[in-house]
Amino acid sequence: MTEKDFSQYGIGTRGVRAGQRRTQEGEQSEPIFTTSSFVFDSAEQAAARFSGEEAGNIYSRFTNPTVNTFERRLAALEGGERCVATASGMAAITAACHALLKSGDHILSSNGIFGSTTVLFNKYLSRFGIEHRSIPLCDLDRWKSSIQPNTRMLFIETPSNPLAEVVDIKALAEIAHRKGCLLVVDNTVCTAALQRPLELGADLVVVSATKYLDGQGRCVGGAVVGSGELIEEVYSYLRTAGPSMSPFNAWVFMKGLETLRVRMQAHSASALMLAQWMENHAAVKKVFYTGLKSHPQHTLATHQQDGFSGLLAFELKGGRDEAWRFINGTTLVSITANLGDAKTTITHPATTTHGRLSDEEREAAGIHQGLVRVAVGLEDVEDLQADLQRGFDALKQGQ
Repeated sequence: MTEKDFSQYGIGTRGVRAGQRRTQEGEQSEPIFTTSSFVFDSAEQAAARFSGEEAGNIYSRFTNPTVNTFERRLAALEGGERCVATASGMAAITAACHALLKSGDHILSSNGIFGSTTVLFNKYLSRFGIEHRSIPLCDLDRWKSSIQPNTRMLFIETPSNPLAEVVDIKALAEIAHRKGCLLVVDNTVCTAALQRPLELGADLVVVSATKYLDGQGRCVGGAVVGSGELIEEVYSYLRTAGPSMSPFNAWVFMKGLETLRVRMQAHSASALMLAQWMENHAAVKKVFYTGLKSHPQHTLATHQQDGFSGLLAFELKGGRDEAWRFINGTTLVSITANLGDAKTTITHPATTTHGRLSDEEREAAGIHQGLVRVAVGLEDVEDLQADLQRGFDALKQGQ
């Protein structure tokens, strides 16, 4: 069956129904095509498929109906023309960089990006002659002055993980385009349910589907969304290099998209309540959450986002030992570095997600030893507050 145009529908409806093309069986739920290859009617058809003269499936590394359905649905959610699904969020970033950059190009990124992204830029892309520099996310004047003649890509996370810094995407897109650069936004923290960077002028969105798109901590995956022209380059790289998403994972993520909007609303509501409570706690030096009126970019986040997500961080007045004592004092939340799960998670960024950075890189990114990150799940917020209070009680016992 032909695919229906869902562009006039809301985010919730798109998440449930966009992208589906029912087979002749008339299934209600999308099937999983667990096959490595596809059979052709003739040698002539095989040649036509491989040459691109005829549309159709060839090999699941780059053409699989289940993966394609997920791609169409996510593209509809993000407001992009096309999407490429990848094996992980980092594979999505790697694919975008390898497809669109060359030796001698320069990446300018915000200095609060995910630790593995920083390692990718500084250690691995540099081996291929691609330069990288990071600057503060929120300083638009620094972005203007830091773009070099060979700068090809501006790469940001907004809100950043874990410090929830926010930049004006529309203004930064205008700066990038005046200089002939692409703006790539990691939208993992908000997802398309709360923020759509492409609508604000960004050229590409990358996302770790592992997080909120799945929503239950089951599978690893990623995606790149953007214009047909740019995504064709990323797709060509994926077809060649093969960092592909499996059909089963695509099906899991597709099911996750059906509940994404309501989950993000629930994550956001509980995280705001906990952030407001923590902000007044005597042991807390600072809380990082865009939903707080005290957040320096709260007004911008309110206008740019449809909610504040479930990720919050707070800095304790002590250092690493106090942060570890707090984490170890909890009994309900899960001590793990993942986020976006139905189960609340807690971690110490300086020694986990950003542990591979140098001391100087962590300092520039604001990842201090007293920082604790909580990715608020879907449990009753009263139970979460009680468990985090156990963490605070552990600090008193250690004095």
